[in-house]
Amino acid sequence: MDINRITRGYAQVFDLDLRHLRVFDALMRERSLTRAARALNVTQPALSKTLARLRRYFADPLFVRVSLRMEPTPKALDLAEPVRGVLDRMRQLRTRHVPFDPRTSNRTFSFCVVDAGVAKLLPPLVSLLMREAPGVRLQVLQVDARQLEGWLESGKIDFAMGSYPALVKGIRRQLLWVERYISVVRRGHPRLGPRPSLRAFAAEKHVLVSMQGTGHAHRRAERAIEAAIPAGNIICRVPMFIAAAVMAKHTDVVATLPLSIATMLARDLDLEIVATPIKLPKIEIAQYWHERFDREPGIQWIRKVFPTLFRPPVVG
Repeated sequence: MDINRITRGYAQVFDLDLRHLRVFDALMRERSLTRAARALNVTQPALSKTLARLRRYFADPLFVRVSLRMEPTPKALDLAEPVRGVLDRMRQLRTRHVPFDPRTSNRTFSFCVVDAGVAKLLPPLVSLLMREAPGVRLQVLQVDARQLEGWLESGKIDFAMGSYPALVKGIRRQLLWVERYISVVRRGHPRLGPRPSLRAFAAEKHVLVSMQGTGHAHRRAERAIEAAIPAGNIICRVPMFIAAAVMAKHTDVVATLPLSIATMLARDLDLEIVATPIKLPKIEIAQYWHERFDREPGIQWIRKVFPTLFRPPVVG
């Protein structure tokens, strides 16, 4: 019997650490080598090598390709909860004994928010960080409805801001304010006054902000506008509220935006605010985080920041 060969085999079997468990957890979540590698910020070949080691360790394929997805085997499904438990306990051990001090922390908080939230959120938040947490940094990621829940669950993002009614499983939520809509036009618009009739409003050309694919509740307002405005009068669709406001600044189009961002952009871009004569839904703006990180000190700290910074807009 070759003792060296046996020794090498045992070394391969037992050389397993948290990095390998994170790969397993990411594959359970993403069901894709490419997306799991992206979520972990590693190369796909490196992730494939780790998967091969996991397969040797557990003597099971763990994930098999079915069409375009990597589907877990029964063995992988049995392992999912224990692996998640190990990762959660390690995370709790790290955070329980390392209290978060914003004055000395150099942590980067990652979050998802649409551009209206960026414009409203970042200036006061950055000002607060510069005063109270000078080493803390922020990273904003683009919203993707297909990945948002998984990103919150995995910790790839610390929180999300906006209105995402489909976020349910394991997601906690704190209401910040209720948003309604108004419209903006360039100053001196030749036809629209501050309170146009529905007929006059619908006769104008419009730029429509489309949140398709984000899971954001703005989609309800989007559909209501589409129902009230003739299709030929919606001359442009853009994915950003700021882009719609810039178009209104330089053309005669009408842009319909959430009140908080509309009032800010009307001031910054010298736009005129116009009452929207369409019944549009109000949407609840909240912060979202996953229950796995509910007691994580850093996330607890930044969660407390938002209710003090962001209040419902006051209309004079």
